Amino acid sequence: MGNVLAASKPIAASGLPPPPAEPSIAEVPTATSESDKPLDNPGSMEELHKKCKDVMPANFEGAKLMVNKGLSNHFQVSHTINLNSSNTSGYRFGATYVGTKQISQNEAFPVILGDIDPAGNLNANIIHQVAPNVRCKFASQIQNSKVTAAQLTTDLKGQDFTASLTVGNPNILNNSGVLVAHYLQSVTKRLALGGELAYQYGPAVPGGQIAIVSAAARYATELSTWSGTVGLAGVHVCYYQRASDQLQLGVEVETNFRMQEAVATLGYQIDLPKSELVFRGMVDTNWTVAAVLEKKLPPLPLTFALSGILNHTKNQFRLGCGLIIG
Repeated sequence: MGNVLAASKPIAASGLPPPPAEPSIAEVPTATSESDKPLDNPGSMEELHKKCKDVMPANFEGAKLMVNKGLSNHFQVSHTINLNSSNTSGYRFGATYVGTKQISQNEAFPVILGDIDPAGNLNANIIHQVAPNVRCKFASQIQNSKVTAAQLTTDLKGQDFTASLTVGNPNILNNSGVLVAHYLQSVTKRLALGGELAYQYGPAVPGGQIAIVSAAARYATELSTWSGTVGLAGVHVCYYQRASDQLQLGVEVETNFRMQEAVATLGYQIDLPKSELVFRGMVDTNWTVAAVLEKKLPPLPLTFALSGILNHTKNQFRLGCGLIIG
Protein backbone atom coordinates (compact mmCIF):
# COMPACT_ATOMS: atom_id res chain seq x y z
CA MET A 1 0.00 0.00 0.00
CA GLY A 2 2.82 2.34 0.85
CA ASN A 3 4.43 1.58 -2.46
CA VAL A 4 1.22 2.48 -4.25
CA LEU A 5 0.99 5.86 -2.48
CA ALA A 6 4.64 6.58 -3.24
CA ALA A 7 4.15 5.80 -6.89
CA SER A 8 1.13 8.08 -7.07
CA LYS A 9 3.08 11.21 -5.97
CA PRO A 10 3.80 13.85 -8.63
CA ILE A 11 7.22 13.90 -10.28
CA ALA A 12 8.16 17.19 -8.61
CA ALA A 13 7.88 15.60 -5.20
CA SER A 14 10.61 13.14 -6.11
CA GLY A 15 13.14 15.97 -6.67
CA LEU A 16 12.95 16.15 -10.51
CA PRO A 17 12.10 19.46 -12.21
CA PRO A 18 8.56 19.80 -13.54
CA PRO A 19 8.03 19.70 -17.30
CA PRO A 20 8.08 23.14 -18.95
CA ALA A 21 4.67 24.61 -19.50
CA GLU A 22 3.60 25.30 -23.05
CA PRO A 23 3.54 29.03 -23.73
CA SER A 24 0.21 30.53 -24.56
CA ILE A 25 -0.40 32.33 -27.84
CA ALA A 26 -0.21 35.72 -26.13
CA GLU A 27 3.25 34.91 -24.71
CA VAL A 28 4.85 33.90 -28.03
CA PRO A 29 6.97 36.85 -29.30
CA THR A 30 6.19 37.89 -32.84
CA ALA A 31 9.09 39.22 -34.93
CA THR A 32 8.43 41.93 -37.47
CA SER A 33 8.99 40.58 -40.96
CA GLU A 34 10.85 42.47 -43.67
CA SER A 35 7.67 42.82 -45.70
CA ASP A 36 5.95 44.71 -42.87
CA LYS A 37 8.57 47.47 -42.83
CA PRO A 38 7.83 50.54 -44.96
CA LEU A 39 9.79 50.88 -48.19
CA ASP A 40 12.29 53.69 -48.67
CA ASN A 41 12.06 56.46 -51.22
CA PRO A 42 13.80 55.31 -54.45
CA GLY A 43 15.04 58.78 -55.39
CA SER A 44 14.41 60.54 -58.67
CA MET A 45 14.81 59.20 -62.19
CA GLU A 46 17.80 61.52 -62.69
CA GLU A 47 19.65 59.48 -60.05
CA LEU A 48 18.90 56.12 -61.68
CA HIS A 49 22.42 55.68 -63.14
CA LYS A 50 24.20 57.99 -60.68
CA LYS A 51 26.49 55.42 -59.05
CA CYS A 52 27.80 54.21 -62.39
CA LYS A 53 28.15 57.73 -63.78
CA ASP A 54 30.18 58.91 -60.76
CA VAL A 55 32.85 56.32 -61.53
CA MET A 56 33.47 57.74 -65.03
CA PRO A 57 36.08 60.51 -65.36
CA ALA A 58 35.07 64.09 -66.13
CA ASN A 59 37.76 65.15 -68.61
CA PHE A 60 38.80 68.68 -69.46
CA GLU A 61 41.27 70.22 -71.89
CA GLY A 62 44.02 72.79 -71.51
CA ALA A 63 44.98 74.65 -68.35
CA LYS A 64 42.46 75.26 -65.58
CA LEU A 65 42.69 77.30 -62.39
CA MET A 66 39.83 77.47 -59.89
CA VAL A 67 39.78 79.49 -56.68
CA ASN A 68 36.96 78.86 -54.17
CA LYS A 69 36.34 81.33 -51.35
CA GLY A 70 33.76 81.00 -48.61
CA LEU A 71 32.51 84.41 -47.50
CA SER A 72 30.09 83.09 -44.86
CA ASN A 73 28.20 79.96 -43.85
CA HIS A 74 25.67 80.68 -46.60
CA PHE A 75 27.66 82.37 -49.37
CA GLN A 76 30.59 81.20 -51.49
CA VAL A 77 32.23 82.58 -54.63
CA SER A 78 34.59 81.05 -57.18
CA HIS A 79 36.95 82.29 -59.89
CA THR A 80 37.74 79.97 -62.81
CA ILE A 81 40.22 80.47 -65.64
CA ASN A 82 40.21 78.03 -68.58
CA LEU A 83 42.85 78.20 -71.30
CA ASN A 84 42.08 75.89 -74.23
CA SER A 85 41.18 75.91 -77.92
CA SER A 86 37.39 75.61 -77.42
CA ASN A 87 34.76 78.27 -76.82
CA THR A 88 34.84 77.60 -73.06
CA SER A 89 38.19 79.33 -72.77
CA GLY A 90 38.34 82.44 -70.60
CA TYR A 91 37.33 83.63 -67.15
CA ARG A 92 34.12 82.82 -65.30
CA PHE A 93 32.84 84.09 -61.97
CA GLY A 94 30.60 81.81 -59.91
CA ALA A 95 28.54 82.26 -56.76
CA THR A 96 26.57 79.92 -54.52
CA TYR A 97 24.03 80.86 -51.86
CA VAL A 98 22.51 78.38 -49.39
CA GLY A 99 19.48 79.53 -47.42
CA THR A 100 18.53 79.09 -43.78
CA LYS A 101 15.62 76.64 -44.24
CA GLN A 102 17.18 73.51 -42.74
CA ILE A 103 15.56 70.31 -44.05
CA SER A 104 18.12 67.82 -42.76
CA GLN A 105 21.65 67.78 -41.45
CA ASN A 106 23.07 68.03 -44.98
CA GLU A 107 20.29 69.95 -46.77
CA ALA A 108 19.25 73.58 -46.56
CA PHE A 109 17.16 75.68 -48.95
CA PRO A 110 16.86 77.70 -51.07
CA VAL A 111 20.02 77.05 -53.09
CA ILE A 112 21.01 79.58 -55.75
CA LEU A 113 24.11 78.99 -57.86
CA GLY A 114 25.41 80.23 -61.16
CA ASP A 115 28.38 81.47 -63.14
CA ILE A 116 28.92 84.25 -65.67
CA ASP A 117 31.72 85.31 -68.05
CA PRO A 118 32.80 88.84 -69.07
CA ALA A 119 30.55 88.67 -72.18
CA GLY A 120 27.43 88.21 -70.04
CA ASN A 121 26.85 84.53 -70.79
CA LEU A 122 25.09 83.15 -67.72
CA ASN A 123 24.22 79.75 -66.27
CA ALA A 124 21.86 79.89 -63.29
CA ASN A 125 20.14 77.30 -61.09
CA ILE A 126 17.60 77.71 -58.29
CA ILE A 127 16.58 74.80 -56.04
CA HIS A 128 13.94 75.20 -53.35
CA GLN A 129 11.91 72.94 -51.07
CA VAL A 130 8.50 74.61 -51.37
CA ALA A 131 6.77 71.92 -49.25
CA PRO A 132 7.91 68.96 -47.14
CA ASN A 133 7.47 66.60 -50.12
CA VAL A 134 7.72 69.02 -53.05
CA ARG A 135 10.99 70.32 -54.50
CA CYS A 136 11.38 72.67 -57.48
CA LYS A 137 14.46 73.19 -59.63
CA PHE A 138 14.81 75.94 -62.19
CA ALA A 139 17.73 76.15 -64.65
CA SER A 140 18.39 78.79 -67.28
CA GLN A 141 21.14 79.56 -69.78
CA ILE A 142 21.75 82.90 -71.48
CA GLN A 143 24.07 83.14 -74.48
CA ASN A 144 24.66 86.29 -76.54
CA SER A 145 21.92 88.15 -74.64
CA LYS A 146 19.33 85.48 -75.50
CA VAL A 147 17.74 82.82 -73.35
CA THR A 148 18.88 79.64 -75.08
CA ALA A 149 17.58 77.18 -72.48
CA ALA A 150 15.06 77.23 -69.64
CA GLN A 151 13.87 74.28 -67.59
CA LEU A 152 11.60 73.85 -64.58
CA THR A 153 11.41 70.53 -62.71
CA THR A 154 9.03 69.69 -59.88
CA ASP A 155 9.62 66.57 -57.76
CA LEU A 156 6.96 65.03 -55.54
CA LYS A 157 8.56 62.60 -53.08
CA GLY A 158 6.36 60.15 -51.20
CA GLN A 159 7.25 57.43 -48.72
CA ASP A 160 8.09 54.90 -51.43
CA PHE A 161 7.81 56.78 -54.75
CA THR A 162 8.98 59.87 -56.63
CA ALA A 163 7.03 61.63 -59.38
CA SER A 164 8.62 64.39 -61.47
CA LEU A 165 7.43 66.76 -64.17
CA THR A 166 9.85 68.80 -66.30
CA VAL A 167 8.96 71.65 -68.65
CA GLY A 168 11.75 72.64 -71.01
CA ASN A 169 12.13 75.60 -73.35
CA PRO A 170 8.45 76.65 -73.41
CA ASN A 171 7.75 79.18 -76.17
CA ILE A 172 4.28 80.66 -76.45
CA LEU A 173 5.03 82.59 -79.66
CA ASN A 174 5.81 79.59 -81.87
CA ASN A 175 3.99 77.04 -79.69
CA SER A 176 6.95 74.77 -78.92
CA GLY A 177 8.41 73.07 -75.89
CA VAL A 178 9.29 69.82 -74.17
CA LEU A 179 7.42 67.97 -71.41
CA VAL A 180 8.99 65.06 -69.53
CA ALA A 181 7.20 63.04 -66.82
CA HIS A 182 9.01 60.57 -64.55
CA TYR A 183 7.73 58.07 -62.00
CA LEU A 184 9.81 55.69 -59.87
CA GLN A 185 8.26 53.28 -57.35
CA SER A 186 9.95 51.05 -54.78
CA VAL A 187 8.58 47.52 -55.19
CA THR A 188 10.86 45.82 -52.66
CA LYS A 189 13.80 46.88 -50.51
CA ARG A 190 16.11 46.35 -53.49
CA LEU A 191 13.92 46.71 -56.58
CA ALA A 192 12.45 49.91 -58.00
CA LEU A 193 10.38 50.20 -61.17
CA GLY A 194 9.24 53.25 -63.10
CA GLY A 195 8.71 54.90 -66.42
CA GLU A 196 9.33 58.02 -68.49
CA LEU A 197 7.14 59.91 -70.92
CA ALA A 198 8.84 62.53 -73.11
CA TYR A 199 6.67 64.77 -75.29
CA GLN A 200 7.98 67.42 -77.70
CA TYR A 201 5.92 69.76 -79.83
CA GLY A 202 6.68 72.61 -82.21
CA PRO A 203 7.01 73.55 -85.88
CA ALA A 204 10.51 72.08 -86.07
CA VAL A 205 9.28 68.62 -84.98
CA PRO A 206 8.25 66.26 -87.82
CA GLY A 207 4.50 65.95 -87.67
CA GLY A 208 4.24 68.78 -85.16
CA GLN A 209 4.66 66.55 -82.12
CA ILE A 210 6.33 63.38 -80.92
CA ALA A 211 6.10 61.25 -77.77
CA ILE A 212 8.50 58.60 -76.48
CA VAL A 213 7.73 56.16 -73.65
CA SER A 214 10.43 54.32 -71.70
CA ALA A 215 10.42 51.80 -68.85
CA ALA A 216 13.01 51.94 -66.07
CA ALA A 217 14.24 49.54 -63.39
CA ARG A 218 16.92 49.42 -60.72
CA TYR A 219 18.07 46.53 -58.52
CA ALA A 220 20.48 47.58 -55.77
CA THR A 221 22.34 45.70 -53.05
CA GLU A 222 24.92 46.95 -50.58
CA LEU A 223 27.80 46.45 -53.05
CA SER A 224 26.24 46.46 -56.53
CA THR A 225 23.55 48.19 -58.56
CA TRP A 226 21.82 47.23 -61.81
CA SER A 227 19.89 49.99 -63.60
CA GLY A 228 18.38 50.32 -67.03
CA THR A 229 15.87 52.03 -69.29
CA VAL A 230 14.18 50.51 -72.33
CA GLY A 231 12.16 52.47 -74.87
CA LEU A 232 11.49 53.08 -78.53
CA ALA A 233 14.55 55.32 -78.76
CA GLY A 234 17.02 52.79 -77.37
CA VAL A 235 18.31 50.79 -74.43
CA HIS A 236 20.51 52.12 -71.62
CA VAL A 237 21.92 49.65 -69.08
CA CYS A 238 24.39 50.33 -66.25
CA TYR A 239 26.10 48.10 -63.71
CA TYR A 240 28.00 49.32 -60.64
CA GLN A 241 30.16 47.19 -58.34
CA ARG A 242 32.19 48.14 -55.28
CA ALA A 243 34.99 45.59 -55.45
CA SER A 244 36.79 46.84 -52.34
CA ASP A 245 37.29 49.93 -50.22
CA GLN A 246 39.74 51.24 -52.82
CA LEU A 247 38.21 50.03 -56.12
CA GLN A 248 34.84 50.74 -57.74
CA LEU A 249 33.78 49.51 -61.19
CA GLY A 250 31.10 50.65 -63.61
CA VAL A 251 29.89 49.25 -66.95
CA GLU A 252 27.55 51.18 -69.24
CA VAL A 253 25.92 50.08 -72.49
CA GLU A 254 23.92 52.66 -74.44
CA THR A 255 22.17 52.01 -77.76
CA ASN A 256 20.36 54.33 -80.15
CA PHE A 257 17.89 52.62 -82.47
CA ARG A 258 17.48 55.61 -84.79
CA MET A 259 21.21 56.12 -85.30
CA GLN A 260 21.81 52.36 -85.16
CA GLU A 261 24.71 52.88 -82.78
CA ALA A 262 25.78 51.15 -79.59
CA VAL A 263 28.58 52.13 -77.22
CA ALA A 264 29.86 50.10 -74.26
CA THR A 265 32.01 51.79 -71.62
CA LEU A 266 34.04 50.32 -68.77
CA GLY A 267 35.00 52.73 -66.00
CA TYR A 268 36.80 52.40 -62.69
CA GLN A 269 37.69 54.54 -59.69
CA ILE A 270 40.62 54.01 -57.35
CA ASP A 271 40.63 55.75 -53.96
CA LEU A 272 43.79 55.99 -51.89
CA PRO A 273 42.73 57.82 -48.70
CA LYS A 274 46.16 57.73 -47.09
CA SER A 275 47.68 59.40 -50.16
CA GLU A 276 44.58 61.61 -50.61
CA LEU A 277 44.46 60.56 -54.27
CA VAL A 278 41.52 59.67 -56.53
CA PHE A 279 42.02 58.15 -59.99
CA ARG A 280 39.20 57.61 -62.48
CA GLY A 281 39.61 55.91 -65.85
CA MET A 282 37.50 54.54 -68.69
CA VAL A 283 37.70 52.75 -72.04
CA ASP A 284 34.87 52.33 -74.56
CA THR A 285 34.18 50.46 -77.78
CA ASN A 286 35.01 53.57 -79.86
CA TRP A 287 38.65 52.99 -78.83
CA THR A 288 38.63 55.98 -76.53
CA VAL A 289 40.76 55.84 -73.39
CA ALA A 290 40.41 58.58 -70.75
CA ALA A 291 41.56 59.21 -67.20
CA VAL A 292 41.53 61.93 -64.54
CA LEU A 293 43.83 62.07 -61.52
CA GLU A 294 43.05 64.27 -58.50
CA LYS A 295 45.64 64.70 -55.74
CA LYS A 296 45.24 66.85 -52.66
CA LEU A 297 48.35 68.69 -51.50
CA PRO A 298 48.09 69.10 -47.71
CA PRO A 299 48.63 71.10 -45.57
CA LEU A 300 47.75 73.69 -48.23
CA PRO A 301 44.12 73.79 -49.47
CA LEU A 302 45.22 72.74 -52.95
CA THR A 303 44.05 69.98 -55.31
CA PHE A 304 46.04 69.08 -58.41
CA ALA A 305 44.12 67.57 -61.35
CA LEU A 306 45.52 65.92 -64.47
CA SER A 307 43.29 64.86 -67.37
CA GLY A 308 44.03 62.90 -70.52
CA ILE A 309 41.85 61.49 -73.30
CA LEU A 310 43.03 59.53 -76.35
CA ASN A 311 41.04 58.29 -79.34
CA HIS A 312 43.02 55.69 -81.26
CA THR A 313 40.88 55.59 -84.41
CA LYS A 314 40.84 59.39 -84.87
CA ASN A 315 44.42 59.79 -83.64
CA GLN A 316 43.36 62.57 -81.25
CA PHE A 317 44.86 63.33 -77.86
CA ARG A 318 43.85 66.03 -75.39
CA LEU A 319 45.63 66.85 -72.17
CA GLY A 320 44.41 68.96 -69.29
CA CYS A 321 46.15 70.26 -66.17
CA GLY A 322 44.31 72.00 -63.35
CA LEU A 323 44.76 73.45 -59.88
CA ILE A 324 41.91 73.96 -57.43
CA ILE A 325 42.45 76.31 -54.49
CA GLY A 326 40.02 76.16 -51.57
